[in-house]
Amino acid sequence: MTTSLQNQIQQFYDASSGLWEQVWGEHMHHGHYGADGTIPKERRQAQIDLIDELLSWSKVTHVTSVLDVGCGIGGSSLYLAEKFGAAATGITLSPVQAQRAEERSLIAKIPATFLVADALAMPFADNSFDLVWSLESGEHMPDKTQFLSECYRVLRPGGTLILATWCHRETDMVPLTPREQKHLNKIYQVYCLPYVISLSNYAVIAEELGFRAMRTDDWSKAVAPFWAVVVRSAFSWSALWGLMRSGWTTIQAALSMGLMQRGYRDGLITFGVLCAQKPESDRPQETLGD
Repeated sequence: MTTSLQNQIQQFYDASSGLWEQVWGEHMHHGHYGADGTIPKERRQAQIDLIDELLSWSKVTHVTSVLDVGCGIGGSSLYLAEKFGAAATGITLSPVQAQRAEERSLIAKIPATFLVADALAMPFADNSFDLVWSLESGEHMPDKTQFLSECYRVLRPGGTLILATWCHRETDMVPLTPREQKHLNKIYQVYCLPYVISLSNYAVIAEELGFRAMRTDDWSKAVAPFWAVVVRSAFSWSALWGLMRSGWTTIQAALSMGLMQRGYRDGLITFGVLCAQKPESDRPQETLGD
C-alpha cells in the first residue's frame, strides 16, 4: 500500500475511532435489517446480526484460528474468538485502533492479538488461518488482486475467506456515468478510499487466484437502513461535541454520510458479500527423507 494512502487511512481512523466507539460502540460496520431491510432493530443488534448472517450464509460452523483484516477496535475479532473459542488475530493500519483493541481484549478477558500491519503484505506465514474475515476493509485496498492474494496465501487449505465490502454497481451492461463517477470520487475523498469495484470483479479476481466453492450476493437492501440510523445519532449533543474535538477529517466524514445514503438509494453503491475456500489440494506435500 502506498505510504500516502496508508497515512491517510491511519490518520482517519486514529482521529475517528474514539468517537465512533463513544457514540456507536465497538462494531465499526453496517448492520443487517433482514433480507429486504425492513426489520426494525437496535443498531448494535443489527451489527451483531450482520456477523451472524455472514457466518450462516457462508456455512462456517467451526473455526480454530481467525484473521480479521481491518479489525478496527476488535469488535468482530473478539466476537468471533468468543463464539468459536478460536485464536483471533486482527490487523489494522491504525495504532490507536490496535491499542484500543488490545485493551478491550483484556477487559473482556478474551485472548486475541492485534497488530499494526499492511493487508497487502501480511506478516504471517503461509497457511496460518482457518478463516480470513474482511468486513468492510476491501474498499480501502489500492490493489484488490494483491489483497485477495494475501488472503489466499495465509489461509490454510480448506480454509474460508469471508469478504463483505463496499462495491459499485455492475457495469457489464451500462458503464458508470460521469455523474456516478463524480459521486464515487466524493466518497473516495471523504473515506480515504482509492477506488471500489463491482462484486463480479472481486469474484473474477478470487477465481483467478485459485479460490473455489465461491458464493456471492448483494446485501444492499439488508444494510441500507444503517446509514439513516447513523445519521440520526451523529447529531446528538454528545456526538456533536465529540465531532468538534475529533477534527475536520472526522467532521467531513460525518457531514458526508448522505453520500452513502444516496448511493444506496440510487443503486450506485452496493454491499457485496463473497465467501470462498482455499482448496484442500493446495495443501503442501510432505517431503520424505532419504
